Amino acid sequence: MTTHLDALPAPEVGEPSSGGERAALARLVLVAVAIIAVGFLAGIGETVLLVGALLLCIVLHELGHFVAAKSAGIKVTEFFVGFGPRLWSVRRGETDYGVKALPLGGYCRIIGMNNLEDVDPADEPRTYRQKSVARRLSVALAGSAMHFLIAIVVLFSMFFWTGDQANYLAPPAIPGNARIVGIDGLTTGASPAQQAGFKLGDRIVAVDGHHFATWNQVSGYIKARPGHTIDVTVQRGGRLVNLYPTPVDLSKVKPLGAGTIAMPKVTTPTGFLGIEIQPSVLVHGSLGASISHAGGAWVHVSALTIHALGRLVTFHGIADYAHMLSSQKAADSLSPNSVRFASPVKVVQLFHQAGRNGLPTVLWLLAVINLSLGIFNLIPLLPLDGGHVAIAVYEGVRSRIRGRRYQADVGKLVPLFYLALVAIVFLGATSLFLDIRDLVA
Repeated sequence: MTTHLDALPAPEVGEPSSGGERAALARLVLVAVAIIAVGFLAGIGETVLLVGALLLCIVLHELGHFVAAKSAGIKVTEFFVGFGPRLWSVRRGETDYGVKALPLGGYCRIIGMNNLEDVDPADEPRTYRQKSVARRLSVALAGSAMHFLIAIVVLFSMFFWTGDQANYLAPPAIPGNARIVGIDGLTTGASPAQQAGFKLGDRIVAVDGHHFATWNQVSGYIKARPGHTIDVTVQRGGRLVNLYPTPVDLSKVKPLGAGTIAMPKVTTPTGFLGIEIQPSVLVHGSLGASISHAGGAWVHVSALTIHALGRLVTFHGIADYAHMLSSQKAADSLSPNSVRFASPVKVVQLFHQAGRNGLPTVLWLLAVINLSLGIFNLIPLLPLDGGHVAIAVYEGVRSRIRGRRYQADVGKLVPLFYLALVAIVFLGATSLFLDIRDLVA
């Protein structure tokens, strides 16, 4: 989530030399390359790149505000990626551009966002507060508009280019003899699949003599038999091999493997072998169909996000969230209506799993995150963009009623500002707590 530090004075910083700027930028680039290289050496290079892609989306959010402000003739003094100590910065014209140490968002400092900010009288005509309602709305909405634009472009690319992998469109049924592409373990040792001798490339032909047409039928049969040895016939290299695994109870063990990161926890007896099968067939669309599907998916995800945010502020939503915080069991058995934010820890996990599942899943996840960020930022509370939108609309309505320009006293909103800030920090901290607790559970 991005934050705007509009009312805070900019720190006094000396003008660095051009040589110093180049040296600082070179060091920053070297650090970034080193992080990516270490990521690939550690086997998580794709995850590092995807986190970088998310950071780029946040930069584009701020770029939306920047371009809208500049086009309206508003003075922008800072454009930074990250927060905290400066790693690199450069002044071009009247704006400082740079990177800070904590890559948790970014900000674009636009002067005169409200009546509380002191501005040089010479710059007053170029403040945000002096512009028309339409101009102010264009600046305030530009960040979320960038997220929405990114989402629709990414969704179209998925449907038209890579194909959809059961994220939005119903895929053809996965055949029962789908190829095994991964074998997972358990945190306590070998999984039943490892113990029984399953190998990559095996195809399940029958289970206990039963032949199944779809993988859902195979999976359902296995899940219904925790603790019972089953006879699995697999096709391996042109011959049939019989294996005799005993599914473990997934509610009593913790699976280990890249394919299990996003696996939902279960609380009822469920059989588990530890095999990953070839994913469903990709569904591609024509140009027209891809545009239609992208629009439909955009609306669908947006509606789900708005519904989730609305439920969170209801009595049942608050009680449900409090129950998750107090009980690991409640957090493990989420209902379809439960709302839980993803912390940076969970986002990294989701990106890692998406990278393994393929580009269609990566694109879908990027689209969902961008839509969620865009909608969240439009909540009509400061310090979010939606707060500035609400103030601009209110001022516009009051101005029409009074017949002359009206400017709201933002000082009266300070208590509400701090209340909203506390709520945002609380959601961020508790989401991090829930995700870390899941990791160590």
